[in-house]
Amino acid sequence: MENYVFDGSFDGLMTLIFDYYVRKPRKVKVWNEKDFQPSMFDEVHEVISDPDKAKRVRTKLKTKLSKQGWKRFYCTFLSEQKEAFQHLFDFARYVIDSNQNVESNFGNEDVLYLAQMYRKVNREKHHFEAFIRFEQFPDGTFYSTIEPKYHILPLILNHFKNRYADQNWIIYDLVRKTGLLYSKDEEKVIPIHLDFAPKQNHSIVKSYEPTEQQYQDLWKGYFKSANIPARKNTKLHVQLLPKRFWKYLTEKEY
Repeated sequence: MENYVFDGSFDGLMTLIFDYYVRKPRKVKVWNEKDFQPSMFDEVHEVISDPDKAKRVRTKLKTKLSKQGWKRFYCTFLSEQKEAFQHLFDFARYVIDSNQNVESNFGNEDVLYLAQMYRKVNREKHHFEAFIRFEQFPDGTFYSTIEPKYHILPLILNHFKNRYADQNWIIYDLVRKTGLLYSKDEEKVIPIHLDFAPKQNHSIVKSYEPTEQQYQDLWKGYFKSANIPARKNTKLHVQLLPKRFWKYLTEKEY
C-alpha cells in the first residue's frame, strides 16, 4: 500500500486523484497532511496541488455525476472527517471507472457514506442559516461568530450575500480561524483571517456600538411577550433547536 498525502485543499484532493491515474499504484491510503504520521517503512507520495490537474478531474466528475451527486461529493469534503477523504477517493474511482451512473447504488459503502455525510453537513448549513445573529460595530459592520461541526462557510455564503446585500457583515468561524467579509460597495465576499477574533456576547463586542444593547433588549422583550407558558414543550423545543445553538441566539438565556 502507498500513502498519498495532500495539503487538505479541494484542489489537492483532485490532484491526488489525477496522480493516481497517472501512477496507477495497486492500493492507496489517502491522508490529509495534518493527520499523517510517517514511519520509516511507509511508501509515501506527496501530492503537489496543481490547478490544471484539479480542473481536469473536477470536469470529469461533473460530467459523470448529477448536480445532486456533485453536491454530495463537495459537502462530504467540507465535513473534514478523517475517513471522508478515503471515501471520496474510492468513490471518485468508482464513478470514473464505471460506464453507467452509480451514484444511487447505496449498496456501495462509499456511495452510502457520501449520502449520509451530505445530510449531516446540509443539516448543519440550514441550522446556521437560521440561527446566526449579528452584533453591530460603530462603523455599521455587522459581526457574527460561529463554531460549526463542519466547514459550512462556503455553503452559507450565497444565503447571507443575497439576504443582507445592503449592509457590510462578517461571519467568522472560530474553529477554523477563517471568515467571510461582505462589502456592500464592492458587492462581493472576501475570505479573511483575523489575528484576534472577539466572540459575540462579550464586552469587547458589546462596548463597540452604544445602541446594540438596546436592540438586544428589545429583541429579548419581544420573544418574552410572545411566549405562551401553557404551550411550553421543552422536549420538542430542544429537538428543533439543539442546545449547542443557543449561544448564538440573542433571545436565549442560557
